[in-house]
Amino acid sequence: MDNLPEILKYGQQGFFCSQVLLLMGLDLQGKSNPELVRSMQALAGGIGFSGHNCGALTGGACLLGYYAGRDAGNDEDDDRLSLMLIDLVDWFTREIGGKYGGIDCDNILSGRKEEYAVRCPVIVQAVFQKCKELLVDYGFDLYGN
Repeated sequence: MDNLPEILKYGQQGFFCSQVLLLMGLDLQGKSNPELVRSMQALAGGIGFSGHNCGALTGGACLLGYYAGRDAGNDEDDDRLSLMLIDLVDWFTREIGGKYGGIDCDNILSGRKEEYAVRCPVIVQAVFQKCKELLVDYGFDLYGN
């Protein structure tokens, strides 16, 4: 499914890669969570615009955690989260990192901020698709039913 128009719409509204991933995950469930989306901005630009780990990767990890993470003191950890995170990081390192020479924003953008508008939406789309595949493969209901 092509989510690029939705990704571009969120980008035009000023949201960053990590935020867009959670917004799209929330959209799947017909929910909103402004506090969660706001907190995701900290991951933008490679964690606070430091150029480190790509916000699409860290945002994707948070999206998986949104579905599979522990939410109360008496909940037990879901082992599937660790497995999905390993799969996501391995895939991202191979597919995105292999193409751009690493998994950091600085690698992906090659030090040229103008590449953001070209590369990032496509990467966010790929990460969102991979996260959805992982969630389905590991038995999660994308729509929260």
